[in-house]
Amino acid sequence: MGATDFEQGVSEDSIETHVPTATISDEKREAREVFKTTEDGVAFRTVSWQRATIIFLKIQFAMSILSVPASIATLGAVLITAGGIVSVSTALNALSDHGACTVVFGFVAAALITCFSSIRTFSRLGWLTWAGFCTFFIAVFIFVVAVTQQARPAAAPRTGDFYLGWTAIAYPSFVAGITASANIFISGSGSSMYLPVISEMRRPQDYRKAALVTGVLVCAIYLSFSLVIYRWCGVWISTPAFGSAGTLFKKISYGIALPGLVIGVGIYQHVAAKLVFVRVLRDTRHLQGNTVIHWTVWLGANLLLGALGFIFAEAVPILNYLLGLAGSLCFAPFSLIYPAMLWMQDFSAYRRGSASQRIAYWLHALIVLVGLFMVVGGTYGVAVSIKEAYATGAIGKAFDCADNSGSTGS
Repeated sequence: MGATDFEQGVSEDSIETHVPTATISDEKREAREVFKTTEDGVAFRTVSWQRATIIFLKIQFAMSILSVPASIATLGAVLITAGGIVSVSTALNALSDHGACTVVFGFVAAALITCFSSIRTFSRLGWLTWAGFCTFFIAVFIFVVAVTQQARPAAAPRTGDFYLGWTAIAYPSFVAGITASANIFISGSGSSMYLPVISEMRRPQDYRKAALVTGVLVCAIYLSFSLVIYRWCGVWISTPAFGSAGTLFKKISYGIALPGLVIGVGIYQHVAAKLVFVRVLRDTRHLQGNTVIHWTVWLGANLLLGALGFIFAEAVPILNYLLGLAGSLCFAPFSLIYPAMLWMQDFSAYRRGSASQRIAYWLHALIVLVGLFMVVGGTYGVAVSIKEAYATGAIGKAFDCADNSGSTGS
């Protein structure tokens, strides 16, 4: 599906009775594109499939890796920006031994993320995205090696015997289970963020290639890293996970990962701002023209999203709750419900077709039901978890200066 199909929805001339892409004229294909080929305005469509792959990788392999191991232990783009702000403020707290009020670090994080997200085109984000992915990957790799070399996880009792609590199948409460599931779900559900990238690819036809490569790599990275961490930390995993490696390696990991955290969350905010930007200026000369309205809408969308992310981050300053909320309210609809419904609309004839076609149709209906369950159940579970966190003091208050990295107590 091209980016313009996403924006315009399903229409008679977009279906074309599923005419192969190769038979569609270049003129018709160009007319459907969000960003046009131009020599006067901003050239958006300059992203190769290799660069798209690394952007997709950074979208998927982001701060959710820091919460997935804890989710495994439990089970046996504004809400996501807020999670990124919490991650960056946690890193700054860890590196400075809580050298300033956490709200100040949160503001610095929001400013850095917004500055990065304000870069207009994905092609200009390309080399920064490579740097962000590499630094984050190296940081996680160092952390994984570190936890395998220590006698006990940092969160475990300092003396005496302790039990890692491994289990193939655990039996958590509904609230704990659904919150953990929402955290795992968000780790691989960033595909809804791919659509604006398609609109800036040189050859949108190469999207499938980039998406498949990303899927294989992300699955391998998450499974290998998370399972190794769970093997060595068990139930004594911290959230974010870097805290499980002890003070020294926590600082080393956060120091290396900091650029990757900022860049990764910046991509999320960039995508969200790009959706607003295109929605407001589409089919006007301001979309690709360097006009005052162009810059006002673009920078305004980024500043607004950054401000909202900062407010959410300070209201719910615990990473796994923010990611769970984002997974339930945002990614479940956009990664499961809406794509499945669009497919069912495009292939509505399958409902009365052959046996295999009917199976495919109703499997997509099942995906919609799973998405609805994640929206309702996940939101309920995370809301209850947040309420309990306030009641028990795990969350002190909104806009709290307290250390969120555990540095002052480690």
